Amino acid sequence: MTELSTKLTSLHSLLDKHGADAILLRRVSSFAWATGGAASYVNTASTEGAASLVITREKCYVATNNIEAPRLQEEEKLAKQGWEFVLSPWATPLKGLNELLAGTTFLSDVPFGTGKDIGAEISRLRAHLTPEEGQRLRALGTLCAESITAAAQALQPGMTEYEIAALLGGEAQKRGVQPIVNLVATDGRGYRHPLPSAKRLHQYALLVLSGRRQGLVCSISRMLHFGKVPAELERKIRAAAQVNAAFIAHTRPGTSLGELLCVGQAAYAEAGFPAEWQHHHQGGVTGYEPREYIATPGGADLIAAGQALAWNPTVVGAKMEDTLLVGATANEILTLTSLWPVEQVEFPGLPPVTCALALVK
Repeated sequence: MTELSTKLTSLHSLLDKHGADAILLRRVSSFAWATGGAASYVNTASTEGAASLVITREKCYVATNNIEAPRLQEEEKLAKQGWEFVLSPWATPLKGLNELLAGTTFLSDVPFGTGKDIGAEISRLRAHLTPEEGQRLRALGTLCAESITAAAQALQPGMTEYEIAALLGGEAQKRGVQPIVNLVATDGRGYRHPLPSAKRLHQYALLVLSGRRQGLVCSISRMLHFGKVPAELERKIRAAAQVNAAFIAHTRPGTSLGELLCVGQAAYAEAGFPAEWQHHHQGGVTGYEPREYIATPGGADLIAAGQALAWNPTVVGAKMEDTLLVGATANEILTLTSLWPVEQVEFPGLPPVTCALALVK
């Protein structure tokens, strides 16, 4: 089966499960997933795109306005994929979509009209990657690693966080990667989500990138220090590395996200920071969103081969983050970088895990 037909089969199964006539996909992530990577957004911060998909048992529709249709037809080649276009004037952009859905019982990945919101179920579909998606994610992981490496090599004391974010975003964009998360913290800024500010770099910087390409998202975080790393910061960095390694090593098919969170909690305690897991989510399954769904206490979702995960343990001032692809026999870290020193962490009965530490310049 082709990637498209595999996904249509899954969507038709949802129609049968819920006894519905149609499925509406309005999220940017769902649109990209169902079309093999097509972009429906104009505003890159939008959750819902300027085009929607409607799937019935007989047909597949793209509902959009007269502004977006030419690009989707010609550049994204959706007509060649078999999608039938339903157009609306730009002044009434939902006219065609509403007419298409009128009188139907439909499911939706977002709240919309009389549709039944099954966003969580669609997210689970997006999270099970096909082999073709796995290949695209591998390529994206390499590009994200290259982007953060190039930005780190150009960093100099005195730069503002804005300038650092511009470097990181620019390196990603040069490689065809959209930096949908671009965070920077320097020296004493210990926020878990450090939006870039005018603060200047003196010795220490944390760079965080979630890059999007063909709809898929890959995440990576790295730390850099000019001069000798203080002992307490070194302790936090190594603790975060140990927790990250524990998450990666134990992320195997059949393990639940709740069980993996327990693994992380134990690793935090062993590293001497038992309460740190409470201050930030630890990551989870990725795909067409930075996190399709995260690990929570008692979370019942089971890991499957072919899924991608991004763990992001933090100890205030330090963060570890890589994206991995789960294989049937071993995990593959997609965002390894040659520039950073690494530490190999071993666990009984499991393959050792290599984690990046802070780069000292």
